[in-house]
Amino acid sequence: MPKAEDINKELELVYQKCLEEIENVKDLNSLNTFKSKYLGKKSYLTGSMQLLSQLDNNDKAVLGKTLNITKNKIQTLIDLKKNKLYEIEESSEGKDLSLPGRGCSIGTLHPITLVMDEIIQIFHKLDFEIVDGPEIEDEFHNFNALNVPDDHPARAMHDTFYFTNNKLLRTHTSSVQTRVMKDRQPPIRIIAPGKVYRKDSDMTHTPMFHQLEGLFISKNVNFGHLKNTLNIFLKNFFEDDSLQIRFRPSYFPFTEPSAEVDIGYSFSKNKFSWLEILGCGMVHPNVLKTAGINPKVYSGYAFGLGIERLAMLKLEINDLRLFFQNDLRFLTQFR
Repeated sequence: MPKAEDINKELELVYQKCLEEIENVKDLNSLNTFKSKYLGKKSYLTGSMQLLSQLDNNDKAVLGKTLNITKNKIQTLIDLKKNKLYEIEESSEGKDLSLPGRGCSIGTLHPITLVMDEIIQIFHKLDFEIVDGPEIEDEFHNFNALNVPDDHPARAMHDTFYFTNNKLLRTHTSSVQTRVMKDRQPPIRIIAPGKVYRKDSDMTHTPMFHQLEGLFISKNVNFGHLKNTLNIFLKNFFEDDSLQIRFRPSYFPFTEPSAEVDIGYSFSKNKFSWLEILGCGMVHPNVLKTAGINPKVYSGYAFGLGIERLAMLKLEINDLRLFFQNDLRFLTQFR
């Protein structure tokens, strides 16, 4: 005669095995097979119920209760698993789960940032230090310290964004140079990249754009040093050792003599033109005096260039506004 104690132990083992096996059930067909194994006519539970008639009344009552509890627990497991499988089936309906997953989009730096970083790296190799300064400036550092006269058009309200209390959005990063000259003694060899602001907006101008301005002050610095520096930079940036470069006389209040720099540009096989790239010149003696630097002992050169303009030429982009529209079809081309 079977013992109720032995059957109870066996039921516990059956339930533990049931817990392990149900984790491997991945579809409804497998679940039906699982149910037949543990609750079907040939299952251990069904066989144990048939043994109840061979037990005395006390053991029969205890074992009958245990069998019902175990059966209900297994049925609950099956019901929960069935609901979970239905949810998976509904969520994947009409989908081919064997297809590869969608790849994650990899971000990239903005083309303006890429071009600026490239320019900075070239000047870094030429031993220029990178400096930064405030975008909200005062008139002294933005205009007065740079020898810009009071009646200069750049000071007008229609050209410059003014705040109250003599504050404005800087119109060039030359203001950074004036701060550095005031705080340091030569030799000074710096570049100042960053955002600048002017009231202008069309296909080739935006109210906010990026500039990089350079400054070198030391003893016996001359225009030849300036030309050599810019020649090296432009040929490296455009990756063309035969690049045609010319310097045209110009005027800036903060440099004397001043020049515009042009490069030869071929629009097609039969169309050649000179394109203005940047402005430069020898630092005006008044700028040196204002900064507390003796112009009889020290001299220097300065230059300034627009990042967007160089980016448009190098990347062959004909509309400046594309840089600011956040169109991924445009931006993802530059990786």
